Amino acid sequence: MDRVLGRAGRRRIGDLVVAAVVVVLLAWALVPGLGPDLLGMGGRWGWMGAGGTAVDALPDTSTARELKTLPVRGFEEEAAAPDYERDRFGQAWADEDRNGCDTRNDILARDLARPAFKPGTNDCVVVSGALAEPYVGETIEFQRGQDTSGLVQIDHVVALADAWRSGAWRWEGAQRQAFANDPVNLLAVDGQANTDKGAASADLWLPPNRAFRCEYVARQIRVKARWGLSVTGSEKEAMARVLLSCP
Repeated sequence: MDRVLGRAGRRRIGDLVVAAVVVVLLAWALVPGLGPDLLGMGGRWGWMGAGGTAVDALPDTSTARELKTLPVRGFEEEAAAPDYERDRFGQAWADEDRNGCDTRNDILARDLARPAFKPGTNDCVVVSGALAEPYVGETIEFQRGQDTSGLVQIDHVVALADAWRSGAWRWEGAQRQAFANDPVNLLAVDGQANTDKGAASADLWLPPNRAFRCEYVARQIRVKARWGLSVTGSEKEAMARVLLSCP
């Protein structure tokens, strides 16, 4: 009886070993990050196979091509940049487009629904309006005032400090001021979300509103490509991972 049970037990152990080997081989072949990902799930879900990167997995789109052209800077290059100071980017909210209005009010007028203007300012000073806020995904009623204006802030999508360490430290002052007032790089957003972001790049901060992340990263890529700015390796991968989740 003991001998029969021993044979049955050994047979069962053998079956379990074979099953385990089959599971391991299937996982190695099909699961992204473990092996060759034969079903291509890494590209669909934003995962990578062995040795792959999110950038490698990107489909051929104009935004993906722009991302791939962004130069990756190393630690030595970033360390070479002098310390960032806001005044290196010139006058805050300068009237770069010469329309008679400062940039902050230009962006408020562009991004707010039903903007109302202060009388006698040639429709320059925005006093109220409704913002469909992109970072947190809520509607904010803007009211100009000492205690209320800061609830809506104008964000540099590529933060000035990020632009500085990405290559803007080499520019002339006029170019930096033009960058600081580039409307493509500016959005009216929730003040607290803007504070939370600070000068973070895409590998360190993304909008809490997940529905806006694709547009946010695409705009960062467009701005960096337009102005010849660089990214870090981790930033480039983070951008690619977001793009892989986009329609």
